Amino acid sequence: MTLAQTLQDIAHNFHFLRPLWLLALLPLWALAFWLRQRRSGDSGWAPVIDASLLPALRLDSAQSGGSSPWLALALCWTLAVLALAGPSWQQDSAPAVRGSAAWVVVLDLSPSMAASDLSPDRVTRARYAIDDLLSAAHDARVGLVVAGAEAFTVTPLTDDVETVRSLLPPLAPDILPTSGNNLAPALQQAGTLLHDVPGTRRIIVFSDGSDDPASSQKAASALRSDGISVDIVAVGTRSGAPMPSSNGSFAKDASGRPQLAQLDLDELRSLAQTGGGRAVELSQLSGLVAQLQDDGGDPTQAARKQDVQLTHWRDAGAWLLPALLMFAALLARRGWL
Repeated sequence: MTLAQTLQDIAHNFHFLRPLWLLALLPLWALAFWLRQRRSGDSGWAPVIDASLLPALRLDSAQSGGSSPWLALALCWTLAVLALAGPSWQQDSAPAVRGSAAWVVVLDLSPSMAASDLSPDRVTRARYAIDDLLSAAHDARVGLVVAGAEAFTVTPLTDDVETVRSLLPPLAPDILPTSGNNLAPALQQAGTLLHDVPGTRRIIVFSDGSDDPASSQKAASALRSDGISVDIVAVGTRSGAPMPSSNGSFAKDASGRPQLAQLDLDELRSLAQTGGGRAVELSQLSGLVAQLQDDGGDPTQAARKQDVQLTHWRDAGAWLLPALLMFAALLARRGWL
C-alpha cells in the first residue's frame, strides 16, 4: 500500500470512539485564555492602586515578559482531551469466545402450579423468577423444558436468551395436552440437551414436588454421574392452597373436600442432594444465581466459536501521551506557575 493510499484510508476511517470528550475543549481553552489575561494584566490591583504608582509596584518578572506557559497549558489540555476521546482509524479482530456454562431450566406445569398460595399463582411467580435467572445468564447458553405428565422441549440450548424470555408468558398448566406431575421425563430430556456439551452443565428445576419421586431420584443420580448438577427452586408454601380445576372451581379429593396443593420441600431437597446441586426456596433465588454465575465463569473452559471473528476499533489515544508529557515538562519550568 502506497503512502497516498494509507493517508486516504486514515482520512476515510478516522473517527473518535468517545467523541463527547471533545466538548471539554471549549471550557478548557476559555479557562487557559482567562488565566493568561489575568496573569498578564494588573493582577487585580488596578481598581485599588493609583495608575501612576502601579508600574513602580510591579515585580521585575512581571515587567520583563519572557516566555508564557499558557500556550503549553492549552496544548496539554488539548492533547489530554483528544487522547480521552479515543482517536481511531484501524480495526483489530479476534476470535469470538463463548462462556462455558450451559443451563437447562425445567418448569413444572403440573396442575398444582396453578395454586394461589403465592400471588398471583405459583407458575406466574416461577416465570418471574426464571426471567431473573435469564437476566443473569450473560454468556451462558440456556434451554427450557416444561414438565407435566410428559416433558416437552420449549427451546434447545441457545445463546439467544431473549428468545427464551419471549416464550415464558404463555406457559401455564392448561397448555399441556394431558395433566400430570412427573419430573423424571423432564430431567431426562434436559440431560439429553446437555449430554455432549463441554463445560459447566446445570439443570435448574422450578417445581412444587412430583408424583414420581423414585423415578426422579434415579434420573437425578444418572445426571450426576454424567457430570450434570440438578438444582431445585421450590415454588409454593408448606401450608399450600386449594388446587384449581379445569372448570374454574377447586379440585376435590375422594371425600369431596377441596384438594390442597402443598409444597413438599423435603422431597425437593432430597432430589437436589441426589443430583449434586442445592435446593432453595423462591425467595432465596439470588443466592443460587450467584453460585451459577461463579461456576460458569472459568475463562479457561471457554469455547471458541468456529469461524467467527469479532472486530473492534483500535484506540490510538495512547500515541498522544509522549507529546503530552513533553508539554507537561515545559510547564515545570521555574517561575511559570
